[in-house]
Amino acid sequence: MELEQAPAGQRKPTRRILVIDALRGAALLAMASYHFTWDLEFFGYAAPGLTAFGGWKIYARCIASTFLFLVGVSLVLAHGRGIRWNGYRQRLAMIVGAAAAITLVTYFATPDSFIFFGILHEIALASVLGLAFLRLPAILTLLVAALVIAAPHVLRAPAFDHPWLWWLGLSTVDPRSNDYVPLFPWFGAVLAGIGVTRLAASAGLLERMADVPLGRAARPLTFIGRHSLAFYLIHQPVLIACVWLVAQVAPPTQLSPQEAFTSSCHASCQQVRDKAFCVSYCGCMLDKLGSTNMLSRLDQGDADPQLRARIADLASTCTVETEDTAPEEAQ
Repeated sequence: MELEQAPAGQRKPTRRILVIDALRGAALLAMASYHFTWDLEFFGYAAPGLTAFGGWKIYARCIASTFLFLVGVSLVLAHGRGIRWNGYRQRLAMIVGAAAAITLVTYFATPDSFIFFGILHEIALASVLGLAFLRLPAILTLLVAALVIAAPHVLRAPAFDHPWLWWLGLSTVDPRSNDYVPLFPWFGAVLAGIGVTRLAASAGLLERMADVPLGRAARPLTFIGRHSLAFYLIHQPVLIACVWLVAQVAPPTQLSPQEAFTSSCHASCQQVRDKAFCVSYCGCMLDKLGSTNMLSRLDQGDADPQLRARIADLASTCTVETEDTAPEEAQ
């Protein structure tokens, strides 16, 4: 990432902060490792629900937070002393175009869970909204970042449940999507990057970072970091193609809808309850879904809001039934 430095009124030569490029490259490689695991799950080589819960979910959120934080860092370094409109418009157009392409491709490839507002959509919107914070006091920006991150915990309401408002991240339902990175709370990570970078600049830390040399071993990371958009767009199709090729030679064991649901249910349930409860609860859900033909619809990726509402009702019923029978089973 380039750091501006020159007397006012003169053309500003730039020095690249290689450390930031390397950090971005590391974040992209981490993202690729998560996507590869997701691909293994999608093709059936990993247990259903593996990447959606527990450690893998935390890993994914850490990666996304780091990447968006670095978006805020980049905004300050590139435009903190004045917006370079030509470069800004060109970069924004590339991101918007890439986000639109991902939406279009995933709509046809996985229509039940297509990406309507993923990380590139978030970066595009954050790149516009973030401009308003480049000149504000850093402490104020960090305060707004905290409020944005907290917003989903206090502002969720049925009024935001309409699909056209899902991009805000304030609905009471979780939209079905392979990559969902709404404005709230994720814009908070970008604002945090802006605020921290402005504080670092005022303390002279950016100049020191620009002087940090990196050895030859870090060159792959800095290369990836300097070509982050290209890497992001290319890596997943390549990974999917590789797993698909392996599947043609050594196909995975296919789970029945009942087995797939049970595995995913246990992974989700055990994040908040003990194993004994989850065994009983998931068995209850499996029985009720199977008897109402909802399991097959769920297995086919049916995103009907009414179906989701009925499943939520069944989940409440099974929770109550499991809690009521637990004392009897313990005796």
